[in-house]
Parts: sequence; C-alpha cells; structure tokens
Amino acid sequence: MPETSFDVIVIGAGPTGENVAQRSVKAGLSVAIVESNLVGGECSYFACIPSKALLRSSAALEAARRVDGAKESIAGSVDASAVLARRTRLSKNWHDDDQVEWLKKTGITLLRGRGRIAGERMVEVRASDGTVTRFTARHAVAICTGTDPALPPIPGLAEASPWTNREATRADRVPTRLAVLGGGPAACELAQAWRSLGTKEVTLLARADRLLDRMEPFVGDQIAAAFRAIGISVHTEVNVTRVQRRAPGTPVQIWFEHPKTGPTSIEADELLVATGRIPNTRDLGLDAIQLKPGDWLDVDDTCRVKSVSAGWLYAAGDVNHRALLTHMGKYQARACGDAIAARAKGELKEPPKPWSRWAATADHTAVPQVVFTDPEVAVAGLTEAQARKAGLRIRTIEYELSHITGAQLLADGYQGHAKMIVNEDRRVIAGATLVGQDVGELIHAFTIAIVGEVPLERLWHAVPSFPTISEIWLRLLESYGVENLYV
Repeated sequence: MPETSFDVIVIGAGPTGENVAQRSVKAGLSVAIVESNLVGGECSYFACIPSKALLRSSAALEAARRVDGAKESIAGSVDASAVLARRTRLSKNWHDDDQVEWLKKTGITLLRGRGRIAGERMVEVRASDGTVTRFTARHAVAICTGTDPALPPIPGLAEASPWTNREATRADRVPTRLAVLGGGPAACELAQAWRSLGTKEVTLLARADRLLDRMEPFVGDQIAAAFRAIGISVHTEVNVTRVQRRAPGTPVQIWFEHPKTGPTSIEADELLVATGRIPNTRDLGLDAIQLKPGDWLDVDDTCRVKSVSAGWLYAAGDVNHRALLTHMGKYQARACGDAIAARAKGELKEPPKPWSRWAATADHTAVPQVVFTDPEVAVAGLTEAQARKAGLRIRTIEYELSHITGAQLLADGYQGHAKMIVNEDRRVIAGATLVGQDVGELIHAFTIAIVGEVPLERLWHAVPSFPTISEIWLRLLESYGVENLYV
C-alpha cells in the first residue's frame, strides 16, 4: 500500500519547492512533493530560462558590433529560427523527465496531482483521473506554488486572448506587430527579445511615469532611450481603456489615454500583458484552515506562516510576496527547509537570529536582481528612495562607467552608469545600481559587501584587477573619499 504520511509535504515543485524538499531530505526527513504541472516550475519552462535564451543571441551579436575588428565581420542579424530552437532546447522541450529523475535520486517522493490543504497537517491530492488521496505531514506542510500572471480589469482584455509570459516565451513564430502592456522587468525583457527576433513594430505601454519605476530614476531613462534607439515605441503614463480582438487570429486593437496627448489607439498582431503577478493560492484549500484563498501568505524569516498558530504551515518563494525572484525563492527555501528540520529535531525552539542558517534575512535589505535588457540593469540592496524611507542617513555616489578603462576595452563607445548608496552612520554600502553592458556580472560583489556589512575602509583594500570593469569599485570609493577616513 502506498505511503500516505510523510515528515514534510511540499506543494509545488518549482525551484523553491525542490529546494525546501532537498534541504528537508538532507536532514533525514521523509518528504513528498506535489505537482500537477511540470516539475521545475515557471522559471525553468516559461520565465527565467526561456526569456534569457531569447535575449542572449542578440546580446552577443550586439556586443560584437561594439568592437572594431569584430563588427566588420558581421553582415546579418540574428537567426530567429535558431534562437527559438535554442530556447526550446534549453527549456528541455517542455518535458520534465530530468527533474523527475532528480527527485528520485534525491529521495523525494513525487505525488502527481493538484494539492489542497484539507486540515491541520493534511493535504489532499487530486490526480488527473479524478482520484483523491489524503496525505498527512508529521511535521510541516510547505506551500511553494508561486504566482500567476495578473490580468488587469480592462474591458475586452481577457476576451482578446492576450499573451502572458507563458505564451511569449513559448511562441514559435515572430509576430509582425507586438504591443506590450507593462513597464517592469518582464515587459522590458520580452519587448526587447521580440524586437531583436524581427518584430517590426514593438509598442510598450506603461502606466507608471517611467520604465522599471521601482528602481533608480536613471534606470528607466536609459532603458527607454536604448529602446527608442532600436525602434521600440515607448509610452509611459498611459491608461489602457479598452481592448478588442474581433476573432481568433485577427489583429487586436488597443485604446489608451495619456494625460497630455489624450486618447489614441494602436493595432497589433499580439498583445503581451506583463503588469504584475498574483499569488497562486486561490485553489489551495486555505479556507479549511481559516485563511483567505487568493491572498499572499505572510511569513516570518523562517518562512513559517504567521497566522497559523500551530506552526506547521510554511510558505516560501513568490507566494509570500517578500522578493519575487527565483534566486530569492531558492534562498528562502534553504532557510525554510533547514528550519523545518531543526524544529522537527527539537534544535530550534526560539526565533532564529538574523543571518543564521534558518533566517532569510537578506529579503529585507540585500536583494540582488538583474534585468537582462541591453543595456543590462543590475541592483543590490536599497535604492536611494528606499533607504531614505527606512530612515537611514545616507550619501549617494555616482560614476559614469564609460570612464572605466575596462569598459572602454569591453566595447567601443561603452555607455553606463553606477550609483552607490552609503549608510553614513555605519560607513557600509546599503545599495547599488548599475546600468551598462555586462553589469550583471558585477552585482554579486556589491551583494557580498552589503550582506557582509563590509566597512568602506576595508573595501579600500579590495583591489580590482586592471583592466576590468570591476575598477568601478575603486572609482566609487575614490569619489566617496575613503582615503580621507584614515586621516
């Protein structure tokens, strides 16, 4: 008879759920993971991996075009069919055989079906044939179901069969005209991806007053300028009022208003909606434990759900709304799985200290992120606005990356900008933002400095190799005047 009780049951087998399960198994607990779709989750098949695959070929080509001696050898543009084939290959052709095999080797039991909470420490799994089986968790249930795309309540939008990230990253043809509703990372990345693949008209419609509006203001300005230079039409501060597609396969009409120019409309072959995410908690049985279906799940730093008094329910990754990024979900999962195991063994009886192995402390002040547009955007920690809101006494330092010798060698006419936020009371870095080619590879150093709370005086002795773009560290510290701290 199949086992119906486990130490831990994880609902959702994306990267976060896999990591919670792995950490729990590593600690000697028995674990089952429930998944009704592809093991590996949204990131592997419909988000991070395929979207970056769509962007990479163009980024490599444009990087070569920025170097004399290389650009003369380039005659054409990217081969869209080859890019799409590479995207499909890297997405494992949307098969999860490798991930399922990894679960088996790791000792994690896979329960295929839709999981729902049926009561305290109880999970029901409905298989594809309709069969429902109830399972019991001896110690914990972890919800790792992530998010779904949010469709704003615009008349006609749902009926127009819009693309979300799922359709946009899996499409096998290049639309002639694409409208993108949104101005965040997914909207910007996918707008650029399809423009690079040959879409003749790409129109970006953002409600905010600039693109990537949660980042430093110069970020949106530079990305908008770069987009316009490659033929993407950027509209900010617009309100989309109506959408219409008369029949499947026909063009879609989008009406929108701008406070200065008034109402207008455009026509596109496809409409991509990237306006945010909603928690995938609507059909999880949360009402069985007095939680509201469809809500984000509020958790502590061990990812234990605060409102469940018995302490057996956890929620890690996007579903808790702390940091909607795959790498942060995996980070939370490591803390969560270790905390579950420690509590099961009686080793963790009090709230853990910040920065311990059981606490996802970095969620609050040290989140890194890269937006893979061209130019790239890389951020770590707080923006200036966030730091001031937190009540920090700060100083900001900015520097043009084009003045760095390593950047000049990387690309002729290199353009980029860096900004560093310093906590003046402690003389440590509170945040950093960079825009420019390949800056994503720089951001982990800033993340380490922020997490480690490394004093500026000590960073002065971290010598960047010459000639690399990492010399930005020296220039920022010089601009701050770190050497004067020794006087």
